Amino acid sequence: MPNLTPNPSFSLTIRFQLPNQAGMLASVTQAIASKGGNIGQIDLIEQTRKVSVRDITIDAASSDHEESLVEAVKALPDIQVLNVYDRTFALHQGGKISVHSKTPLKSQSELAMAYTPGVGRICNAIAQDPEQVYKLTIKRNTVAVVTDGSAVLGLGNLGPEAALPVMEGKAMLFKEFAGIDAFPICLATQDTQEIIQTVKNIAPVFGGINLEDIAAPRCFEIETQLRRELDIPVFHDDQHGTAIVTLAALINALKVVKKSLSEVQIVINGAGAAGVAIALLLRKAGAEKILMCDSKGLITTARTDLTTEKRDFAIADSSRSTLTDAMIGADIFLGVSAPGVVSPEMVRSMAKDAIVFAMANPTPEIQPELIESEVAVMATGRSDYPNQINNVLAFPGIFRGALDCRASALTTNMYLQAAQAIASLVNPSELEREHIVPSVFDDRVASSVAAAVQQAARQDGVARS
Repeated sequence: MPNLTPNPSFSLTIRFQLPNQAGMLASVTQAIASKGGNIGQIDLIEQTRKVSVRDITIDAASSDHEESLVEAVKALPDIQVLNVYDRTFALHQGGKISVHSKTPLKSQSELAMAYTPGVGRICNAIAQDPEQVYKLTIKRNTVAVVTDGSAVLGLGNLGPEAALPVMEGKAMLFKEFAGIDAFPICLATQDTQEIIQTVKNIAPVFGGINLEDIAAPRCFEIETQLRRELDIPVFHDDQHGTAIVTLAALINALKVVKKSLSEVQIVINGAGAAGVAIALLLRKAGAEKILMCDSKGLITTARTDLTTEKRDFAIADSSRSTLTDAMIGADIFLGVSAPGVVSPEMVRSMAKDAIVFAMANPTPEIQPELIESEVAVMATGRSDYPNQINNVLAFPGIFRGALDCRASALTTNMYLQAAQAIASLVNPSELEREHIVPSVFDDRVASSVAAAVQQAARQDGVARS
């Protein structure tokens, strides 16, 4: 089903001139509303006795929808469209991040300390005691956001250049939500060993590595080997960030329906990086009944096309083979797959008080409007519906905690404690079917997750300070 809901991803501003007469602005807003546009800010730019110039901001549902809105305004008599700009493209113009000096250079003495000859003293100090790199350089608060561009969002293998806007965005979120300096590293290779070696080669600069948008199963090998060979935290956000936030949301959703994680039957659709990581973390948290499906259906031991990761979740059941079969009687559906693969009939076949997390982006496995009365709790990956499962709830705090305690690695216990910390931020008095996770703008999130991660790091013996 196509995405028909206006959202800020397709946001535009139209500047137009109109006669300075009563009712003229109303004709513009009515034209936009008739085409399904969601009107936001309206600004008066200039006004004379005869004419006014205004900007109107509109959310659309697609590029085609944007065009239809503009044409609707242009078609109005006495209205002159002066300019149209796409607000999303405008936000990205020239990139979203930059590097700023922490210390001004306004004198010869300052230059001599920051660079030659004074910097030589700092170099020698680090050479004599490598641990000083954490005190005397950016390393202790800097993360590399690394991708090969092979699995960009839900868009596929777009390559390193096209992946750069996402990595910039990730770096921006690190800074805004956790005060961490992050830098995008988009690699012009999709060879597993070349990626591993490149990350190892750049690791001296960074206090942590965030892997992003690397396709499965390559991502599993890359993360495993880097974790084994580096002494700084390595985190594949598409796996573990998604898993942490999903578990956090599920902890609270289960409270709403008064069910136990150990008793519920869970169906996961999507057996890539996110699906496998969710399944593994849920298992560690106490889930015992997990059915996993991929694009070919239910993962069973009868199949001969399974990767090592999928084989770990294969069930010995020849009576079921499809996602439709798997969902019959299930308590929970978790989708990290493709748009529109779930029907209302499939949801109606689930157990009473069903929980549905349809997290495919930008279009979920099923539109929430279709099953609003059929489920007890609904969540998506989108910001324009309640209960957004968003990784920004996890990764800034994960790295903030790991960097602050100089963790040498990340552990499953850290992930479990991070999920509990996120879930705990929803007060029991506020917990209900449309409020199972805190807002991404809740300033308690990163600090709470960071504190939980540090405590778990000390319990697991990986904290170095």
